[in-house]
Formats: sequence, C-alpha cells, structure tokens
Amino acid sequence: MEHLDVLVVGAGISGIGAGYHLQTMSPGRTYAIFEGREALGGTWDLFRYPGIRSDSDMFTLGYAFKPWTHAKAIADGPSILAYLEETSRQYGIDRHIRYRHKLKAAAWSSQDSRWTVEYEAGPHGAPCAVSCNFLFMCTGYYNYGKGYRPHFPGEESFAGPVIEPQFWPADLDYAGKRVVVIGSGATAVTLVPALAEAAGHVTMLQRSPTYVVSRPGEDAFANRLRKWLPAKLAYAIVRWRNVLFQMHIYNTARKKPAVTKKAIIDMARAALGPDYDVDTHFTPTYNPWTQRLCLVPDSDLFEAIKQGKAEVVTDHIERFTPHGILLKSGKVLEADIIIAATGLDMQVLSGAAFTVDGEPIDFAKAFNYKGMMYSGVPNLASVFGYINASWTLKADLIAKQVCRILNHMDRKGFTQVRPVNDDPDMAAAPWFDFSSGYIQRAMERFPKMGPTTPWVAHQNYVKDLFYLRGGTVNDGVLRFSAPAGREAEPLAAAHAGPVAA
Repeated sequence: MEHLDVLVVGAGISGIGAGYHLQTMSPGRTYAIFEGREALGGTWDLFRYPGIRSDSDMFTLGYAFKPWTHAKAIADGPSILAYLEETSRQYGIDRHIRYRHKLKAAAWSSQDSRWTVEYEAGPHGAPCAVSCNFLFMCTGYYNYGKGYRPHFPGEESFAGPVIEPQFWPADLDYAGKRVVVIGSGATAVTLVPALAEAAGHVTMLQRSPTYVVSRPGEDAFANRLRKWLPAKLAYAIVRWRNVLFQMHIYNTARKKPAVTKKAIIDMARAALGPDYDVDTHFTPTYNPWTQRLCLVPDSDLFEAIKQGKAEVVTDHIERFTPHGILLKSGKVLEADIIIAATGLDMQVLSGAAFTVDGEPIDFAKAFNYKGMMYSGVPNLASVFGYINASWTLKADLIAKQVCRILNHMDRKGFTQVRPVNDDPDMAAAPWFDFSSGYIQRAMERFPKMGPTTPWVAHQNYVKDLFYLRGGTVNDGVLRFSAPAGREAEPLAAAHAGPVAA
C-alpha cells in the first residue's frame, strides 16, 4: 500500500492553498491531493449557472502569496477558476493532484500512528486504499452530490423544467422565456440579473427578504495603487484595507443593528427609487449579519428591476400548476422555467466514515479545536472558512498552523497529536451563531463549540492571526505522543513561548 506523509482531500481553493503551504513551510514531506471530481477548483468548477461569481472581493478571497491582478474585484466564476489553475501550475501543485479519487472512509490506528484511507478511483470507482500520517480535509462544507431541494406541492404537474443551480444544464435555452427563481440568497440574486439579459422576464420569488448591498465590481483604489506600487505591495495594502473594513461593518452590525439596518435599506431605496416597495421586498425581519448579506456588484439586481426585466415577489407557494406557480395570496406566476435556488446541503468532512481504533467517530459529539481539529481525533485537521468574511483568510491560517504542528512533531519525534477536552462538563454551543436556513438545518450534525479558548471558532481574522499564528503549538490542549504512546511534553511546556515554523 502506498504511504504518504500528508493526504489532502479536495483540490478547491483550500486544497490548493494547503499544497502551497506544505511545500513552502514543510518541504520534503510527501503529500498528495485527492480530488473526487475530474477537475480542480471545487465550487468554481462545479457551479456553472449564468452569472456565477464570488460575493467576496478577490483581494481577500485570493491567496496572500498570489496577488490578484485583474481589474474586477468581484470576479466571475470562470476568472476565479483560471486563477486557481494558474496558481496550481505556477507552484507545481498540479503534479500532486489525483483526480477521480473519491474519499469513502478513513480508519486511524494508534498502534501504527497512521490513517488507512479507502477511496474510489477512476471513472468506474475502483476500490483502493492508501495510508498517511496526517489527514487534511479541504472538502468544504456542502454536498457536491445534492443541494437542499424541498418538494413543492403539484410540482409534477408543471410542464416546463425545474432546475437546480448546482446542476445547471449546459443546453438550457432561456432566451425570451418567463423564468421564476425561487429563493432570495446569494445564488438567486446572482442568477436574476444574469438571466434577465436574455430571458423574456425573470421573477425572484422569496418567502422573506434578504439584506442586499451593492458595491462596485472594480476597486478603483486598488487599480490606481497597482500603477504606483509593486503588485505584491499594492495587493497587501488593499487586502488589509478590505479585511479591516469588513470587520468594521460586521462589528457595527452586531453592536448597532438598527443603525446598520437603516443604512442598508436606505441604499436599496436610493437604488430602486421612492416608488418601489422596499419595505416588503428588501426589509428583513432579522438583524444584519445574523445571516450573511447578499452582495450585488454595480447594483445589477436593482438595475434589472428598474428596467422592468426582473421583479421580486414576496409570497408563499400554494402549489405548482402546469404553467407556473399559484401563490398563497391567490396570485399566479406564469413560467416556462422554474429554478429552485433553495440552498445548500451541508455535510461534515465530505460525508465520509471515520473511525479511531475501530470506533466510529460521531463528530456531532466532538468539540472543535480552534476551528480546525476535533477533540479526541488524532492527526486530522479540516478547513472551514469564515462565514462573515472571505473563506481563504481562514483557510490560509489553518494550513499554516497544520504545518507548524507537523514541524513541531518532526523536531520532537512525535507521531500523534490530538486535542483533548479535560472538562467533561464543558458547556456546548453550536459551532456557528447564524440563523441562515442552510446552517440551522445542519448544525446538529456538526461539532460543538465551547465557551472559552481554544474551543471557540472565532469569526475574526485579526484575532485569529494571534490565536493561530502567534500562539504556541504545544498549548496543553494538543497532546503529542511518540510511537510508544508516552505523553509528549509536560503541560508546563505550553508556556515556553511560540514554536517557530
């Protein structure tokens, strides 16, 4: 059986970043990246619906080591995918990616200090296995095989196609058609203006409003700065400006929700005009940033509405009809195509089965350590990015921390590391304090968060810089052991100061 020092699972934005940091911070270590699909890119290769783009700016969604140099700060999906492909080639990460390698199960042996990973390989899913010392899960948080798709009464009677954005058909012809998009999240607000360019008319049907904010698609300051300064310096300045600005907005929303709510709604009023019913269609009942805000570049959604190419209807579905949707209010939405932008299906660590010394791991009963490891589970880390900022910011910090841990183990001769919760009565809280439906539907399956460090998953990049990069590796919670199983170092070593990378 082939053996690797590190197995990275997932060749999306997190996995490619993990490959870079392993090469630069822990050189000489053998690693491979298993990708279940036939191409890299993760989200940015999977989603092919019209208008697909990021709702985070590329100065923070991009890698710190690879400056984003395009004019568009809010980039479309194909441009992001090209950026990931270029990064992978430039740093030789592509040579470590193995496509159509789908993780099925992982079994840890304390006696051997290694994971045995079962996977399916090739177009026919041949069963295979590989072993590794450390398993680094970079698979994201949602199910690539299905989205969240409620069944609507009378759906079978509808004469046209019902499309899920996650599985957008390449040959779908919507030119001149009446399209209804069910949903009000990031996917819906992206689809509506993109479809409106060719469709006869587009209706966004929502049960309740979402906060929608507009920002320029291009960052004028960043584009000017690149003319005056070297690319890396300009990128770093804009990256930090955007990080701090986003943190300011988020903190203000949490501390002064009424002020933030009024500012966002006033922006919508200014964009849509005084006669538009903003109270009904763009005024949520919840406070800002208790769910993620929806970003629209250059007011494209608002412009489509103002031009009459699109409309927003706030109502509930009674049932589908052969030619559209009957609403609870009695109104009928005529449609040739219906798109169910109803959300994601979240899953833990790609839905694979994990065992430790023959015992199945129930991650829902584990506590999450620093947003990256799991109590009692050895030699395993995963990436879960920020929900109030760019995913890559947290992915970058976690990958560096994994390298620090691996380097520490090498220096001390340890082969195992696991977070240990010594408090059996520690209060458990959900990993995320967000009210979004896709999160609430899945939180019972996810690990828990404790009340204090290091069992708290911060949603704060600056705090995490000190928390992950500045702190010592041997903090007394991570327990290191050698092949014979002896405890690593006395807990007093936790106060010896940071361990250099």
